[in-house]
Amino acid sequence: MKLPIALAGLVSLWGCGYIGEPMPPALNIPQAVKDLRVVQYGDRLVIDFTISSLTTEQLPVKQLGEIELRVGPGSTPFDASRWVAGAKEIPVAAEKPGAVQREVPAGEWTGKDVVVGVRLSNAHGRKSPWSNLALLQVQTPVPVPAAVKAEPTAAGVKLAWSGAAPSFRVFRKGPGEQKPSVIGETGKPEYLDASAQFDRAYEYIVQALRDKAESEVSAIVTVTPKDIFPPAPPSGLTVIIGVGTIELAWDRNTEPDLRGYRVHRAGENGEFRPIAEFVDVPAYSDRKFESGKRYRYSVTAMDQAGNESARSAAVDAIAP
Repeated sequence: MKLPIALAGLVSLWGCGYIGEPMPPALNIPQAVKDLRVVQYGDRLVIDFTISSLTTEQLPVKQLGEIELRVGPGSTPFDASRWVAGAKEIPVAAEKPGAVQREVPAGEWTGKDVVVGVRLSNAHGRKSPWSNLALLQVQTPVPVPAAVKAEPTAAGVKLAWSGAAPSFRVFRKGPGEQKPSVIGETGKPEYLDASAQFDRAYEYIVQALRDKAESEVSAIVTVTPKDIFPPAPPSGLTVIIGVGTIELAWDRNTEPDLRGYRVHRAGENGEFRPIAEFVDVPAYSDRKFESGKRYRYSVTAMDQAGNESARSAAVDAIAP
């Protein structure tokens, strides 16, 4: 006898094994924020955090509900319930997971320790745990560095400005860069950018720091350093009289853009004149002279940009 088709289907399912109990519906609670950060920027608190794209059950977040961001004074010992009751709620609009930034006027908390926290809820109001809590001592705003100047030097671009703060942060934007990046910090109102290159345009800005408080950034100063700086004069020039030759030697210059040396000679009471151009080693042999005549020698160094150093100390020699 053949079974009806519907009954045959049930028999087939039973033969495949036990189906199991139905699973409860997912709660879809967003994961707690783990990277909350707050800094004071001028007269504002800047709060950053990231909303995860996953729920506590490792499922994709379908819809966010409320974002409860609170800022308020802390207590010792810290009491979370008391903090929540007294903290100010900051409106936050975010429709999807990702990075969130919110700026809040800091004036009402000046001179106080504040605690910042955030928690999320789903579309049905189910809340995540509180994020990591960020503690900050709100201060009077840090003065902005003023009168920033950029001066090209042989060692790099030297920056100087006015203003008093425990430390300063220096930003630079170079050719082809979309935004400035930090190149260093200093405890003095000056900084040397030794990595700057000649004939490249740079923008610099400076920010003052006090603990976790940051000033607003200074006005932009621009500079395109040019190589107008000659090498150091060669040192250690010596002379040795040989057979039919006067041998000169000196210490090698260390400038990375050195091109070579120029050798100068003068009669006993005459003026120095070049007798050799672009000598690439710190030595030279002079074979064109009048025997028995006294000569003076000096050497200069030249770089790739054509800058020439001052003359070295002179040495005397009597031609053989």
